[in-house]
Amino acid sequence: MCSSTSASSLFVIPLLIGLFMAVSASNFYQDFDITWGDGRGKILNNGELLTLGLDKASGSGFQSKNEYLFGKIDMQLKLVPGNSAGTVTAYYLSSKGSTWDEIDFEFLGNLSGDPYTLHTNVFSQGKGNREQQFHLWFDPTADFHTYSILWNPQRIVFSVDGTPIREFKNAESKGVPFPKSQPMRIYSSLWNADDWATRGGLIKTDWTQAPFTASYRNFNANACVWSSGASSCGSSGSSSSTSSTSNQWLSEELDSTKQDRLKWVQNNYMIYNYCTDAKRFPQGFPAECSMS
Repeated sequence: MCSSTSASSLFVIPLLIGLFMAVSASNFYQDFDITWGDGRGKILNNGELLTLGLDKASGSGFQSKNEYLFGKIDMQLKLVPGNSAGTVTAYYLSSKGSTWDEIDFEFLGNLSGDPYTLHTNVFSQGKGNREQQFHLWFDPTADFHTYSILWNPQRIVFSVDGTPIREFKNAESKGVPFPKSQPMRIYSSLWNADDWATRGGLIKTDWTQAPFTASYRNFNANACVWSSGASSCGSSGSSSSTSSTSNQWLSEELDSTKQDRLKWVQNNYMIYNYCTDAKRFPQGFPAECSMS
């Protein structure tokens, strides 16, 4: 009996391990490929942490294995500390081609003690020029914070630690293109942009501070994966593999509390809004700027 029990145990243990692996959280090995940087990008801690590096020779970057067509994407980032002037950490969704769509977070470094600039933009059909910029209400280099993109057929919402900072609504009824038909991958890169990033390029990167490092953890995508010309959410927008509760993001909008938080950020931390830049639009503001 003893030997047969041990034999069955040997059979059960791999099964249990397989079940555990199937339900364990996704990790960077499963979800992303480091695409450039000659070893400056690293996946660490059994896939729980990803770091990008920048030195005088090169930056680095990664991209998601999956393409998505709508999703609620979360990533925790800890940005380059200290004198980060000249560096840009970009974290964004993008499709390919000359009429690409793109949803951007870009973090523009600064001298020690000066705030990062969080730069956001939305491209549709290859056209951007929809910049809004913010300072943050915390030091984004001291710890990890969650940067989220909600992208559904009605709106795009940029959030920081659950607080919305920007909403870009679908204004196709006003003739404004909206990203809704091109699947996008997630990309991130750390690179040198000292020709423009800090005070218009006046402050250059201090390479004595290199290598610069940005860190990533706790990626989560509640999203429609696009594969072989079809969406995992199906044509109806409801995924057969997930419950209707988990797909509420597909029609999510800002409730009154989140609208109040959005106004708080925009009143206190927005430092540039294309919709108020009259010099840039002498013929009148873009149509979406008239939407509340």
